[in-house]
Amino acid sequence: MPTIDAFLAALTLEPVGEDRYRAGNLPSAHGVVFGGQLLAQSIIAGLAGQEGKAVKTLHTVFARGASHDAPLDISVERMHAGRSVASSTVTISQGDQICTRSLVLLSAVEDDVIRHADTRRSTAGPDDVADHIRGEEAWELGIIGDVDIIDPELVGPPELDVWVRFAGAPEDPAIDQALVSYSTDGFLIGTAMRPHKGVGQAQAHVTLSTGVLSHTLTFHEPCPAGQWHLLEQRATYAGHGRSYGRGEIFRADGQLAASFVQDAMIRARSGSAGKL
Repeated sequence: MPTIDAFLAALTLEPVGEDRYRAGNLPSAHGVVFGGQLLAQSIIAGLAGQEGKAVKTLHTVFARGASHDAPLDISVERMHAGRSVASSTVTISQGDQICTRSLVLLSAVEDDVIRHADTRRSTAGPDDVADHIRGEEAWELGIIGDVDIIDPELVGPPELDVWVRFAGAPEDPAIDQALVSYSTDGFLIGTAMRPHKGVGQAQAHVTLSTGVLSHTLTFHEPCPAGQWHLLEQRATYAGHGRSYGRGEIFRADGQLAASFVQDAMIRARSGSAGKL
């Protein structure tokens, strides 16, 4: 797992022209850039030069994977810049190939007219998963119930609740949003596999081809990444080689802080007999 310094280095975008940047990658055991990194870098790029606003919604379409051993080129096209909202597109490429394109909606804080929010379903707090905390460096996570979405023989409902935090994260709202977005990318495919005996994330890129197709994240409240957040996730549909899931992010104080949805691919790898 990368250190917090490695995360911050990947989120440091080098200007190479007007609204154009170059960025490095986090280490990868599989040679492919993790999608959460691309979400995080898209947030940082979308926020560049937009003082007084935070990301409200990020909608990202994944066109193809990126190699971790080559830099990324990031371009921003500003669509609108108003007093309370702004929007832009962020495109991440490698060589002459587009990897992702995102629509980024920014918003300033405004006063309430009405207010309500969902409450979390789980009563387990971060202390309740202390014996199951994973992650030796910055990104720490604890799965409630110690559920295993890797093993294809272990089945359960298409739900997964995970406490996450980034130890040592600086107090920076942009970094907070970027790191929280990183944490939302990696669980929903395995959650969709969970009810199906013989199918698990251990088969990804072996007998199954899996990958995120689109990801949408909306922030409601500040999300300090160095503090614990609960990701309550449920895969509501799987079929036709696709899966769909959604999640809500709660702060430790119970406040709903963000929501996300994801479309993904889960299909038999060419030439294999992967069970779907």
